[in-house]
Amino acid sequence: MKLFTKGLLLIAVPSAVELALLGFVFGTQEEAMQAAKGAADSQQVLWQSTTLAQPLLREAARVRTGVVLGDPSFIDRRAIWADFSDRLGQLEHLVAKQPEQVARVRRMRAAADAWRAEVSAVATALYEGRTIEPYADAQNDALPPQIQLVRTQLDDFIAEERRRDAQSRASLALTRTRQQAALIAAVVGSMLIWAGSAFVFARNIGRRLAVLTANAERLGNSQPLTAPLSGNDEIAALDTVLHDTSVRLRSAEREQAELKAQLEARAAELARVNEHLRQETQDNEMFIYSVSHDLRSPLVNLQGFSNELQVSCEDLRTTVETARLPAPEHERLAEVLDGDIRESLQFVRRAVSRAAAIIDALLRISRAGRVEYHWQRVSMGRVAARVVDGLEGTLAACGASITMRELPPAWGDPAAIEQVFSQLIGNALRYLDPARPGRIEVGALEPEPEEAADEPEPGAVPRPRMRTYYVRDNGMGIPAGSLPGMFRAFSRLRADTAEGEGIGLAIVRRTVERHGGRAWVESVEGAGSTFFFTLPEQPLRAP
Repeated sequence: MKLFTKGLLLIAVPSAVELALLGFVFGTQEEAMQAAKGAADSQQVLWQSTTLAQPLLREAARVRTGVVLGDPSFIDRRAIWADFSDRLGQLEHLVAKQPEQVARVRRMRAAADAWRAEVSAVATALYEGRTIEPYADAQNDALPPQIQLVRTQLDDFIAEERRRDAQSRASLALTRTRQQAALIAAVVGSMLIWAGSAFVFARNIGRRLAVLTANAERLGNSQPLTAPLSGNDEIAALDTVLHDTSVRLRSAEREQAELKAQLEARAAELARVNEHLRQETQDNEMFIYSVSHDLRSPLVNLQGFSNELQVSCEDLRTTVETARLPAPEHERLAEVLDGDIRESLQFVRRAVSRAAAIIDALLRISRAGRVEYHWQRVSMGRVAARVVDGLEGTLAACGASITMRELPPAWGDPAAIEQVFSQLIGNALRYLDPARPGRIEVGALEPEPEEAADEPEPGAVPRPRMRTYYVRDNGMGIPAGSLPGMFRAFSRLRADTAEGEGIGLAIVRRTVERHGGRAWVESVEGAGSTFFFTLPEQPLRAP
């Protein structure tokens, strides 16, 4: 049987008994309310009936006085009769469900109306001055028969109501006694039923829960589990899940051990590859440096020989001018000296200058990877300010303005970081749009919120927090197709509008990467460009 079914039975059985007891309690409650209402109605009727006779008796006394004195003012009191009629109406309404009492009230009303008519006739006779001796002779100490009838009916009415009131009180007391007994039985019975049900449930379920708890503890301590529980309830299902989990955990531990071994092997292989790449990079830088250094001598020789050829050509031209050669030979020699030879020498000189610039660029790239950094906390604002101060003349010449935002400090080499700012701000000045005033902004992005990370493994170097800096301009911008190659060496976007060999951004990327950061660009052609780079806030090991 499922735990849900057992729980329903545990709830349903006591609840059914409680509902039966509550039904009995509600029944007694209704009886008590009816008895209390009957008692209250009887009290109201008794109060109304006991105050009904006094006005009639007082009126009878006044009528007797008026007859004796012959003064009708003692008799004609219509308000008394209106009040008496209203009280009779209320009394009749209160006993509307009691035919005998209603009949008594109506007989009292008929007798009172008859006596009122008789009193009214006496009052009329007194007002008209007629004799009332027959009526006066009839007045004695006895009450009029109509009033006597009213009193008789009223006494019977009150006696009946007192009997009914006593009966209602007795019924109310009995009902309340039964109600209290029902409440006590309901409370005691409910407690007994719940206690018995809880005992049965605990006896049936407690042992299985104990076994399940013990298996959970064994699973947490990586110990073998006991035999699975029998049955088809949820506890047995949970125990089955624990056994399945134990099997899977053991399998996962084996897989984790294998994966850890693979990761360690891959890490060692990656370390070897990184070391190999570092060695190759160092060898390439040394090769570039050596080749660039060795190529300087031939270029110097070419430049010297081209100068010698230029001087020799000048001497030869002077000789031709003074040799008095015939006109055709003179023109031919002059055309060769001033045309082909001069043009060839200029081409050689330009090629030598170009080759020398490329060699210088190669040397700068190789030095960017070999220079030893002096790591310290760098005031980025001061470094950028020094670069801007050195470009005052260029700014004035091109009519551009530079806005300096707050630059938080970073960790790195001051000279290398100054070179980064110099390259980026210089590029922004070179590629400003002449159609509008140039604006350049240097600043830093707000740091991103730190995300919760797992604890680093023992021996692992935690990655420092990085800050992002930028140089933004409103220049000509970069086409989308040219963005991926912007940081490659000798990549020039507009060779016809700006000087240089196209190694500035490559040096920027190499410098930033040696600081543990990265560099990228976002641009819209015709609107401007923004160059970003990141630097660490805290010390890190130099590469």
